[in-house]
Amino acid sequence: MTIVYRLAESFAELLSRGKLDKLTSMAKKAGAKGLVWIKVDESGALTSPILKALGEEKCQKLFSALTNAKKGLALLVADTYDTASSVLSSLRLHLGREFELIDTSKDAFCWVTDFPLLEYAPEEKRWVARHHPFTMVKDEFVDNLLGDKQNQSPDTYLAKAYDLVCNGYELAGGSVRIHKNEVQQEMFNLLGMSKEEAEAKFGFFLEALKYGTPPHGGIAWGMDRLSMILCGTDAIRDVIAFPKTTKATDLMAKAPSRVEQQQLLELGIRLAPSVEKKLAEGESTPVDNEL
Repeated sequence: MTIVYRLAESFAELLSRGKLDKLTSMAKKAGAKGLVWIKVDESGALTSPILKALGEEKCQKLFSALTNAKKGLALLVADTYDTASSVLSSLRLHLGREFELIDTSKDAFCWVTDFPLLEYAPEEKRWVARHHPFTMVKDEFVDNLLGDKQNQSPDTYLAKAYDLVCNGYELAGGSVRIHKNEVQQEMFNLLGMSKEEAEAKFGFFLEALKYGTPPHGGIAWGMDRLSMILCGTDAIRDVIAFPKTTKATDLMAKAPSRVEQQQLLELGIRLAPSVEKKLAEGESTPVDNEL
């Protein structure tokens, strides 16, 4: 799937070839295989890395069809829907900050709903839960879920899940839970779990759902993100009491620290062979906790 982001012509003129190359590098770091751009300036001159391959006439037609404009810039990412959307979103936010297009004087809230219930995992060759396996499917999909599934594919099912977003940050998220035994069993089945496996892992839960569990749901707040917005910073580490470094080290608590073998024995933790060798030299010698 190819997704396009169009930048207004007044800003497109400010992007040199060097800055476009930087955007391409950013797109690759964000997960894209590459970034295709087509730029048409004030004089009508067209530039693009695909100009030689397609020719100016085809590039011009492609630009016009994608942007419905005579000049400006179009950025294209061809990948899965999720990857292309994520990559272009990061570029859009970067350009928004670059050209100071984001109004920081006010807060913008929105609810995000209609999340897919499932997503396909190619590596595992099965469906997995987009949120978690206990999320309730929307009412209009229940009959198909419990039926023969001939009318709808599992990737069309929508979940009763929701996120509260402020200024692009997720402040809270939650869902309505499955409260019917037959729906929960079918959900496990869709995830590739046999009836025996579901019974072994969640038999107590499936049994409980037979006794008239009422509809229920919830939402979890990200208080650190909320605090970040209230404090006017875009770095979540600024509002965390004991922030970790990029190496997961807590400088205030000086953790992780060295550990005694007796502590590990009490907790039933076994270290890597290389560390076990160090411990063999002396039981009372503390060593780095290399699990």
